[in-house]
Amino acid sequence: MRPEQGKVVVVGSLNMDIVVRSSRFPASGETMFGQEVHFIPGGKGGNQAVACARLGHKAVMLGAVGDDGFGHSLLESLKANGVRTGHMKKTNAAATGIASITLTPADNTILVVPGANETLTAEDINAWSSVISEASILLVQLEIPMEAVAAAVDIADRHGIPVILNPAPARNIAADILRKVRYITPNQSELLELTGIALSDEGLERAIDALLERGPEFVVATLGSKGAAWKQRGGQLQRIDAHRLEVIDTTGAGDAFNAGLACALSRGELIGNGVRFAVAVSALAVTKFGAQDGMPMKEEVERFMRSFTHEGATR
Repeated sequence: MRPEQGKVVVVGSLNMDIVVRSSRFPASGETMFGQEVHFIPGGKGGNQAVACARLGHKAVMLGAVGDDGFGHSLLESLKANGVRTGHMKKTNAAATGIASITLTPADNTILVVPGANETLTAEDINAWSSVISEASILLVQLEIPMEAVAAAVDIADRHGIPVILNPAPARNIAADILRKVRYITPNQSELLELTGIALSDEGLERAIDALLERGPEFVVATLGSKGAAWKQRGGQLQRIDAHRLEVIDTTGAGDAFNAGLACALSRGELIGNGVRFAVAVSALAVTKFGAQDGMPMKEEVERFMRSFTHEGATR
């Protein structure tokens, strides 16, 4: 099969997010009252697939859910957002994954119980080889077993499909995987974890260079309120500022960024334009509540980007 332009295949996790709002995080051993609780479809893989579909791309989700109420709800939510779910694994071996999320006005914490996500095997991924081979880009994260990640990356590499690896949560990544990845997209804590280099102004580029030396062609680092930075092996460090918008929920910001980057690159955009688009997508995502419900539509992003095209956002 030939790759299909604009088709993004996401291999990753699906969780039901149990989101509690609170004025602050409880101290160690402290019991306090939260303000409200919501059950929201999530998981990095699911979030990124929904974001890609809302951005007008053909998004295919490959992952695992339990044969339970949460699993059924997650699949229905994906379908309702236009994500292709025909190749999902449904298992009785484990319950659907959950993520316990605490939101405060300034930040969030996330505790994940992988559940069915941990049942994904290399054999499962290899059975989906033809699906991955038709992608214009593969997007994968680290909330699933590393053997599944390695199998997906290997299939993409054999078929010449560019891979974006979102190294979240940060884990030890085998050299063989990194050599087959074209783009890696750590946030600040993940970049520190992967390289051990403190991220001062000078340390940022040294950390990016250290990661480039391990195999990827591009490192695209998300820097929170400072925007993003990227560098190609042998090139110069480039940066783009963040957009200043009212923040409602930061939970899906990184997933929105990765989806935006994947969509831009899947349609042939250069890396600079891809990062610019990704920053805009993530900026809009945090202005709404819910990781998946907050993902912006294509028209919203295009309208937003037109509004600052002549404002000198890049440097």
